[in-house]
Amino acid sequence: MASLKLALLLAGLLAPLPGAAQVLGSDAAACVRRDQPAIQVSVLGLKDQTGNLKLELFPATEDDFLKDDRDLIAEGKFFHRVRVPTPPAGPVTLCIKAPAPGRYALFVTHDRDNKNKFNVWTDGAGLPANQRIGRAKPKLSQAIVDVPRGVSLVTVRLQYLRGFIPSFGPVDD
Repeated sequence: MASLKLALLLAGLLAPLPGAAQVLGSDAAACVRRDQPAIQVSVLGLKDQTGNLKLELFPATEDDFLKDDRDLIAEGKFFHRVRVPTPPAGPVTLCIKAPAPGRYALFVTHDRDNKNKFNVWTDGAGLPANQRIGRAKPKLSQAIVDVPRGVSLVTVRLQYLRGFIPSFGPVDD
């Protein structure tokens, strides 16, 4: 019976339980099945529920973190991205597959203006360490996620530019 419910849920024929966050993204099945390396990300602190959310998974090295995806792919390195429209209401949980168990760097962005290019003045960003980003480029150490054979659960609080001397920080602090 449980496998039938899972099949219906994956096919979109059965709604998730009321109050439960639906896992979103093209990789959502990996987090629901829990049978392959993946990261399930609960996204908190959205400034609003507009635009798109994007998860990006990089190799966990200083040289590769936040490097252009075309360069990583041309160099034969791993890179994976999941992009979804921001749901109009409710909790947000996203999923991204990893190629194998191991250490990766995860970066989450909220593309509020829907232009598919990070706008420092309007868009938000977050990392698994949930440390204040400030005014500098995020550090690799803030982005590290260890992925097991199954699913790693991570919570990321988004940060937006704010303050008299602008720097990135959570909306609610």
